[in-house]
Amino acid sequence: MTLTVDEIFDQICELIKPFNKKNVTISKDTIFSVDLELDSLTVMDLLSEIEDEFDITVPLNILPDLETVGQFTDAVQKLLANK
Repeated sequence: MTLTVDEIFDQICELIKPFNKKNVTISKDTIFSVDLELDSLTVMDLLSEIEDEFDITVPLNILPDLETVGQFTDAVQKLLANK
């Protein structure tokens, strides 16, 4: 079963909820460090949740390029497509 970008985005939004202490409205342009004020350790915790949810491994070398929820969504879609 292949997930659409919107389905992946919705699932990631659900995973972000416990980390979203300021109840920021999540969009594809939401920046983890600025809008959600997540530090690097919290981002790694969220990454672990996302990897478990989608049964993928996100290569650490692409993490610096994943600043927004949309970029993360696209990366997850690509990793799922290459599974």
